[in-house]
Amino acid sequence: MNAPKNALLLIGSAKKPGASASEALGGYLVRQLAARGQASETRYVARTMRSESRIGELLAAVERADVFVLAFPLYVDSLPYLVTKALERIAESRQGQSAEGAAQFVAIVNSGFPEAVHNQTALAICRQFAKEAGFRWAGGLALGGGAPFSGKPLEEAGGMAHKVIAALDTAAAALALGQPIPDEAVAALANPVMSPRFYTLMGGMGWRLEGLRNGVYRQLRARPFAS
Repeated sequence: MNAPKNALLLIGSAKKPGASASEALGGYLVRQLAARGQASETRYVARTMRSESRIGELLAAVERADVFVLAFPLYVDSLPYLVTKALERIAESRQGQSAEGAAQFVAIVNSGFPEAVHNQTALAICRQFAKEAGFRWAGGLALGGGAPFSGKPLEEAGGMAHKVIAALDTAAAALALGQPIPDEAVAALANPVMSPRFYTLMGGMGWRLEGLRNGVYRQLRARPFAS
């Protein structure tokens, strides 16, 4: 199998560039592919889906890609609306194409839940998309508790990112050879970056700080419709 030469990263977060955990994860993976000789480009779904001309540019980029990486945040238990719309347009444009010799498709999903298992429905949707759009499914990576990685490159996230980086390095090494993501990389990324109890504690503290910052701290326990 020929080694891939071009990688496309589609960021599914609606946050501004550089501010999301999705970009931190997907960006790191694509940088590792670039270090192995692949050209790469990054597109943002929130910007792309604003006009037909940009959608056309995305479709052209998809056709150029040997590895297509989608990185997105979990919305309840599924993909964000704009990500779904983008995938629908891509699938529509590729109707009838065979997966033989097609680009590899990789999905990376992160959620605010500490347990990665909540991402499984979204990954199943991505796998079905790959089948219907004529891509080769190269695997899905799921991360729970991704919020600490927002707003910075993964390389700057400190010790908490070591296991995440190791898993993505393993994934990149396989993808660069045209191979699917190894099971050990999937399992390693799914390991909690911190204990669920500690994650919940930190999340509660963050919620109270947001209440203070927005002047509603004393209303956090309000139950206006309890009666």
